[in-house]
Amino acid sequence: MTDLSNFPITARWPAKDPSVIQLYSFPTPNGVKVSIALEEMELPYEPHLVTLADADVKSDAFLSLNPNNKIPAIIDPNGPDGPLTLFESGAILLYLAEKSGKFIGKTANEKAHITQWLMFQMGGIGPMLGQLGFFYKFAGKDIEDPRPRERYVGEAKRLLAVVEKQLEGQDWIAGDYSIADMAIAPWLNALEFYGAKEITGYNNLKNVPAYVERFMARPAVDKARNIPARPA
Repeated sequence: MTDLSNFPITARWPAKDPSVIQLYSFPTPNGVKVSIALEEMELPYEPHLVTLADADVKSDAFLSLNPNNKIPAIIDPNGPDGPLTLFESGAILLYLAEKSGKFIGKTANEKAHITQWLMFQMGGIGPMLGQLGFFYKFAGKDIEDPRPRERYVGEAKRLLAVVEKQLEGQDWIAGDYSIADMAIAPWLNALEFYGAKEITGYNNLKNVPAYVERFMARPAVDKARNIPARPA
């Protein structure tokens, strides 16, 4: 039987089945990217709820797996050279796609374009919409200076326009459904949670809302969007 006791995180979040991928996450846009990928790829895994509270993400146990104290992170007991640990959601998506041979394209060109759009999410959509949420819904909304909020609303509009154009005439962001969609669509859907659809012009778009609706209707997405389950 696989032994994961050498990984300190398993002392706090014990593995019931150490032979499968261990997912340490919370159902945020970055977190559900990985649970969606695992469900879509039909890879066996065990989810562990790691809340965003400092007591969890800044605990010695979690920092032993991700020194950057952010979810998600994984342990794959069946990595290519033995047990493998990995953090950063984009890196995890690439790894899982390579492991499963799914949702990464069939040719080198396809893989390059899928990776391009994955990086677009990692470097653009995620950081910009995350800051929009902070300055529009959370603590930053109380800052009197309007410039931070205006900055991120403007960036959100610009990025939505890029996605809107890319989706013209196609269902998915890089051709066939891929890990790029698993990265991008959950962040676009977060505009609902932020209450920021109107201010960003989301509802005036044609392709983006249909794309998010199409994505959310996938059975694996519907199942994974609350994995690990939020506390009751």
